[in-house]
Amino acid sequence: MKILMIHPHDLFDLSEPWTIRIKSLAIEFLKHNHQVKIAYFPLKKNSSAKKCPGNGFKTIELDRKRGLHILIKNSIRLIQEASWADIVHFQKCFHYASIPAVIASWINKKPLHYDWDDWETKIYFYGKPASPMIGLYMWILERALPKFADSVSLSSRRLYLLATKDYCLSKNRVCLAPVGADLNIFKPENSAQIIRKKYRINGPIVLYLGQLHGAQYAELLIHAAQIVLQWHPTTIFFIVGGGYRLEELKCLAKGLNVADNIIFTGFLPHEQTKDYIAAADVCVASFSNNEITKSKSPLKLAEYLASGKAIVASNVGEVRNMVGGVGVLVEPGNHIILAGGINELLSRPDLRAKMGVLARRRAEEKYNWIWTADNIMDSYKRLIKGNELRKV
Repeated sequence: MKILMIHPHDLFDLSEPWTIRIKSLAIEFLKHNHQVKIAYFPLKKNSSAKKCPGNGFKTIELDRKRGLHILIKNSIRLIQEASWADIVHFQKCFHYASIPAVIASWINKKPLHYDWDDWETKIYFYGKPASPMIGLYMWILERALPKFADSVSLSSRRLYLLATKDYCLSKNRVCLAPVGADLNIFKPENSAQIIRKKYRINGPIVLYLGQLHGAQYAELLIHAAQIVLQWHPTTIFFIVGGGYRLEELKCLAKGLNVADNIIFTGFLPHEQTKDYIAAADVCVASFSNNEITKSKSPLKLAEYLASGKAIVASNVGEVRNMVGGVGVLVEPGNHIILAGGINELLSRPDLRAKMGVLARRRAEEKYNWIWTADNIMDSYKRLIKGNELRKV
């Protein structure tokens, strides 16, 4: 099968890690001898010169600048590329990628698959949106695109319900496709000593992994750290990731007098995060309870699970399905209860070990890219079969 995949972000820039999903799916498709091209929108020109070693998929650079003429140019390029493909797959509702994808699919009469992984309109309006008009435009697209697509994959049950009940999509057009982890990269056998030696740490380590942009909740861990340190004063907290809120969070840590116990790594290549997770005694996924977090399928949780880690996570949305029964679930948005969960696991190495075994098993059963790619591939096959029947 020939698959043209389209993503609105930069495959190679550390500040845009949201491409992990599409790259991981592409790699799984390649393992089954499918051919894959990924069209993407670099932040800088000629970024595809930074080859992604060992991935095997071909890349297509599109223009990220604004303007109707740019949209037309990108659409023409994708129309040409889609003539090669058996299926056109796009992720997210951003207009500069989704509209050319729809046009290319329609002109070439190729099935169109929409991978809907976040409620983007809610994320855009989180905090202070740059322009309400852009938000309205995004809202219209996010409602319309599932109806234009021949099939839709959804990363969470909340999005599944939104698509099937609110947007009235038939269930045979949708499939669940939560995030996953690469089980060969994120695994319990990874050494905890790489990071411990690098930072000369002997005491407990608590880790939060995630990008520090809007709708992230690392501040809950920083507030919780102030309480945890009263019980476990030698604990070191890692906040792994970067984003525009990094300096704000550093100021918060200083204001709470916990800065000496918190290490902010900034942006890291994805392949390095496995070493930080391996070093952690407890991994944290803290969230507030809102429409954004209800709709998420958090990548950090899949990678914690695959690494066989004891997890404390806020009980919201898809988190319960991922962590329930194999980790500690706590009230979302409550840093005091979050601190209690962390303290319980730091105090009980036996419980951490037991949870680690169960966590890895959960990842092997479901929260891995193989499982997710298989679900999406089943949708592809149904579309192509239906397309062939219509031609007959």
